[in-house]
Amino acid sequence: MSTLKIFIADDHPILLKGLQDLLLEKKFNVVGKAVEGRSALNFIIKNIPDIAILDVEMPFYSGLEIAEYCKKNKLKTKIILITLHKDMNLYLASKKNGVFGYLLKEFALDEIENCIITVSKQTPYFSEALQKFIGFTEESSSILTIFSVAEKRILKLIAQHKSNKEIGHLLFLSPRTVEKYRSKIILKLDLPQQTRALYTWVQKNKHLFN
Repeated sequence: MSTLKIFIADDHPILLKGLQDLLLEKKFNVVGKAVEGRSALNFIIKNIPDIAILDVEMPFYSGLEIAEYCKKNKLKTKIILITLHKDMNLYLASKKNGVFGYLLKEFALDEIENCIITVSKQTPYFSEALQKFIGFTEESSSILTIFSVAEKRILKLIAQHKSNKEIGHLLFLSPRTVEKYRSKIILKLDLPQQTRALYTWVQKNKHLFN
């Protein structure tokens, strides 16, 4: 049996039992379980398990709120979140709050063993299936490094549906200067020189400009 101390929490008893049975079958050491966030957080604070596998949505405290608490208080427990939601903001908030693993429930039983092993080696595990669903990769976030500060400001305003005239007013630039910046951005992204090509790209990637 693995020496890792694993805690699990989900407010759906059937899903909780299924996860527990699978982990026990895989010879993992399940040291506790809970069906709501308050009990889960209290257990983690008191026992500091190596890994806590938490449902994102639970009564009292969500899995994300527990992760945020653990990070803020420097608890050593590594958090793995499981969720039904294919949501970009939730995904990014999880990374921000030090979550080590993130799985979709529909794939969790297939991925959980690999996820636990990966996380136990101090390496984050974010489901590839999830990243495909939300259209996000680390590569897409790193693309921002090719833009200047001024270009990033313009992209953010385009994401907010601002016109050239409105962007110019907000940034104290002439509409002609804004258009020059847009042309440079289009070249950097290798987009077609079409009226709405940049707007379409920005709306598809607007999570990068929040």
